[in-house]
Amino acid sequence: MSGEVTHIRLTAWVHGRVQGVGFRWWTRSRALELGLVGSAGNLADGRVEVVAEGVREHCERLLAALRSGESPGSVDHVVERWSPAKGGLQGFVER
Repeated sequence: MSGEVTHIRLTAWVHGRVQGVGFRWWTRSRALELGLVGSAGNLADGRVEVVAEGVREHCERLLAALRSGESPGSVDHVVERWSPAKGGLQGFVER
C-alpha cells in the first residue's frame, strides 16, 4: 500500500441563472472548504465553467454542491467531464 493520493480534474459547466448572483464566489468558497484548486469563470453564453483539481471524493462533493439547489441563482443542470489532473493550479480563483 503506497498511501499515494490520486488527484483528478473535474470540469463542470453550470447552466441556468448563475451569472451576477454570487455563484462564482459561492463555488470558490465550497472548493476552498474542500481543499480544491482551480477556477470558476463566466462564459459568454451565460454558463459558469468550474475547473477543480484534487482528491476525487472532494471533487464529487463539489459537484454535488453545484447540483444541490443551495447555490445563489438558479441551476438548471450541470454537465461534467472527468480527466486526469494537469497540475499547475494554485488556489481557487474567480474568472
